[in-house]
Amino acid sequence: MTDFHLDPQLARDCFVLGDLGSSLLLLLNNALVPWFIVVPRVAVSELYELEAAQRQALLAQVDAVSRFVKGAFPVDKLNVAAIGNVVSQLHVHVVGRRRDDFCWPGVVWGAPGREAYAAEDVARIRGMAAAALGGDFRAAPGESP
Repeated sequence: MTDFHLDPQLARDCFVLGDLGSSLLLLLNNALVPWFIVVPRVAVSELYELEAAQRQALLAQVDAVSRFVKGAFPVDKLNVAAIGNVVSQLHVHVVGRRRDDFCWPGVVWGAPGREAYAAEDVARIRGMAAAALGGDFRAAPGESP
């Protein structure tokens, strides 16, 4: 979609890791848990509004990101959700959870606690994601990490 723009809140809160084809992969800037967000390049805000092929593509991308998180990070459980109460742009969270994380067993959405990533950690995670998922995972020109 040529007129696709990332929601300003997602742009402020996340690093764009790479391009999954029909979606962007973001990393939430909170090193307390591995928190990824898949943002499809669509003009709708709800999953049911996607055409069947778009929904299947998004589900395949979320599945791939879920496998990546489960394989690359020491997690006990995945939280996968498309909530959209604050950001109406369609996006799917894939969050790796551990029994000893900062808010287990509660939800991570809105939980107090945040630790910013160091630039080298974002670069390392980008490289891991690129190796696992393929696609275009180069840092944008001028991007810090």
